Amino acid sequence: MQSAIPRFDKQGLKFAAVSYDSEEILQFFSDRHNITYPLLADPDSKVIRAYDVLNAEATGMQKGFARPGYFFLDPNGIIKEKFFEAKYRERLTGNSLLIKLFPELGEEVVDTVEAPHLQLVLEQSDRTGVPGTRVTLVAEVRLPPDVHVYAPGVQGYKPTQLVLDPIPQMEFKPAAYPQPKILYLSAIKEKVPVFEGTFRISQDVKVSSAAAFWGSLEKGGKTITIAGKLEYQACDKSICYLPTSVPVKWQVQVFPLDRTRAPIEIRHK
Repeated sequence: MQSAIPRFDKQGLKFAAVSYDSEEILQFFSDRHNITYPLLADPDSKVIRAYDVLNAEATGMQKGFARPGYFFLDPNGIIKEKFFEAKYRERLTGNSLLIKLFPELGEEVVDTVEAPHLQLVLEQSDRTGVPGTRVTLVAEVRLPPDVHVYAPGVQGYKPTQLVLDPIPQMEFKPAAYPQPKILYLSAIKEKVPVFEGTFRISQDVKVSSAAAFWGSLEKGGKTITIAGKLEYQACDKSICYLPTSVPVKWQVQVFPLDRTRAPIEIRHK
């Protein structure tokens, strides 16, 4: 499938996928993967052109394809958000998209960690993926009242940072931090950026799409562990504690790409 269009109605968020493929090819694909959401066959690329996402530079087997991505439509059919990728081998998952649009709906809690001066809840959009999948990892930090930690960009204090250990099977995108609050420290007459209450740090990771990696995957897949640490310095009204860090860990089960082609009699001629 070349372009997925999330659609929202009164019953909730629903997905509809538009593909350059014929009806027969889509039926073959959906039957094998037990897909229940709507699929729209668009062999002449009419819908793809209507949404202005045709990849006009594509040639060969990719001619007529849309650029890979999602639209988010409101109940009136108005496009409110769009998420597109430059490469066909790099895809946001539906759950990863939900985390970006509706954080309370898309995440799955995988661990809760009690750390000095805070509680850390680890979440991820997906537990499984294939080469090219982009999974969103989330560290939700819960601070007690009257406790704050420092935001990136602070001077003279340890900023809060999510630091992941590099691994060859994953490509890490930059971590996304919320907008900090500016706190005035009257005792030393300084203004500093801080986080208070509950806040979320998210980071997208892409499963490697290198041929050497996906070619090594067996049918049962491979479990990839993503480890790292959350660094921070906590302060309350009277004390600034020493900088500290807490280990974090997520796991993703990576399966091989499905390279099964449709029967020859229904393939594109």
